Amino acid sequence: MARQYRLTTTLARAYPWVKSPWVVSAPMRVMAGPALAVSVSQAGGLGFLGPRVKTHEMLSDLQDTSDRVKALQHQPWSESSLLPIGVGFQLWSDDQEIAIAAIEQFKPCAAWLYAPRDPQRDYDLWSRRIRTVSAQTQIWIQIGTLAEARELLRGQELPDVIVVQGAEAGGHGRAHDGLGLITLLPEVADLVAGRIPLFAAGGIADGRGAAAALCLGASGVVMGTRFLAAEEARISAGYQQAIVRASDGATSTTKTLLYNHLRGTMGWPAEYSPRTIINQSFIEHQQGRPFEELKALHDQALQAGDSGWGPAGRLATYAGASIGLIHEVQGAPTIIKQVQEEVQARLSGDGGADKY
Repeated sequence: MARQYRLTTTLARAYPWVKSPWVVSAPMRVMAGPALAVSVSQAGGLGFLGPRVKTHEMLSDLQDTSDRVKALQHQPWSESSLLPIGVGFQLWSDDQEIAIAAIEQFKPCAAWLYAPRDPQRDYDLWSRRIRTVSAQTQIWIQIGTLAEARELLRGQELPDVIVVQGAEAGGHGRAHDGLGLITLLPEVADLVAGRIPLFAAGGIADGRGAAAALCLGASGVVMGTRFLAAEEARISAGYQQAIVRASDGATSTTKTLLYNHLRGTMGWPAEYSPRTIINQSFIEHQQGRPFEELKALHDQALQAGDSGWGPAGRLATYAGASIGLIHEVQGAPTIIKQVQEEVQARLSGDGGADKY
């Protein structure tokens, strides 16, 4: 209990505007833009900007974010010299020099590092360079296996936060060796033994999942797919409606590299593969339709607007297994409030099953 109190106090000092229980919006590539990140932090969560296709494109996102933050008056972060927004990097594709220059200029409160080619070397190098140009920017590192957590603890530069991602997560997670969060998180918690705060990610879309994660040893939760259905997300309405429409993530989502190939998004390390909602592209791929035909149909769907998504659509719809718990598009503040209130009700003993 003393260790948990110390970790909570350390986090509260670093992020004084965040309300308990902690809710973080994941740095989803492109789709987690300035509007979402600022809205989440303003509502008492911690918002992250996602990586862009090209690292230099993040500079405009950071400038936009900075302008939005400056326009807000009398916020809990007003006395901080840091931008109350985190920023995410995919180490396999991001340009380190541009990223470090951006952190030096904008001073985000956190930098989320993920998907390196040479894990410990890359994590140590990026962490060291970030801390050199912005000593107060905290380092968040995402892992998906116990082995990754063990390797982190052997590194020269320990992270400030470890994000433990279960196999239920959407987007690019562990391809073959991931575990469900309910098993992975407590095992990582035992290994870390209170030295570093853990945040839980993967399959969490409401207060029930968040409460469970806290009971398993997390200091807070990260939600990605749930925030894809936020009004502030940088995402097409067709994509959002595909998420709201879908259910039964066990049968309606799958891990596949097909959509990476259709989109031309190549270069991810072999350890990673994305979870996506199944649509016609995948169904016909399984039936043996030639890739060239699937590619031509995919490219046609790109011109079709919102109808390019959905069961009959063909476009990539990266999403987690929690889609069956997401029933509507809402504002980020509403999402955060609902999750926090559900967690408090569950953990106070007031959250009986008949209330959900």
